[in-house]
Amino acid sequence: MARIRYGARTEAEITEARTAGGKLPDIWSTGVVALWESDPDAVAAVLPPPLRPTGRPLVRATISTVDLPGYPLGAGSVAVAADHDGVEGWYPLVMPMTHERALIGGREVFGEPKKLGEVTVRRDGPVVRAALARHGIAFVEVRGAVSGPLPLPEPARKTDFYFKFLPAVDGSGFEGEPVLVHCLRNEKVRTLERITGDVVLRESMYDPVADLPVRTLVEITIGEKTTDQQGRVVQRVSAEALLPYLHQRYDDPQQALDGPPEGSV
Repeated sequence: MARIRYGARTEAEITEARTAGGKLPDIWSTGVVALWESDPDAVAAVLPPPLRPTGRPLVRATISTVDLPGYPLGAGSVAVAADHDGVEGWYPLVMPMTHERALIGGREVFGEPKKLGEVTVRRDGPVVRAALARHGIAFVEVRGAVSGPLPLPEPARKTDFYFKFLPAVDGSGFEGEPVLVHCLRNEKVRTLERITGDVVLRESMYDPVADLPVRTLVEITIGEKTTDQQGRVVQRVSAEALLPYLHQRYDDPQQALDGPPEGSV
């Protein structure tokens, strides 16, 4: 009988897949990063407890193309600065990805708020345009011109915060306890240039980052970097405290609240 591909894999096949995943070479991305100070109250309002604001109400938009073997990937995020028990990092609100492969692992394993979207990074000589778009709306656009090289930073370890959870089957809260994940990234940069330009935030009911306005533009850069990542669960979190923020993960808030269809058994 021919192999049934939906059938169970052997232990040897599972081990081989895990081993191969641990031997991937460095994967480099070319990305535009825009950093700005926003409204402190707005930044504080999007942080679910136990996350807290840092000393500066920073927002960061990252827009990258990733040199994955076999096909290119567009990857982006909009995140706010956050603190958890003295650890400072970033809390992403939305992470557009151009392929389902990048979507699944991040959402299911780490709890990343990834969604399918369009990611554009274009450079024509010194002129750069980068954008994140979903549902036909480029809700973040970075425009400008390269104005000079920057010194390369030393390799650094950075932290992102995610909440991993499953909405309950009956639409009443969560299936099990939500957890807070610290995702630790080791980052190396091989090129870095300054961009003189601006950040445009457009209104979108699906990705309302326009609620985090650019009060002071800190910097815009373009560069090449590679990162790895390891996640760890640091604590269980209050379902009651997290529930009001559940809609951040979905385009239609009712998706998270739907109960089973009437008459289902």
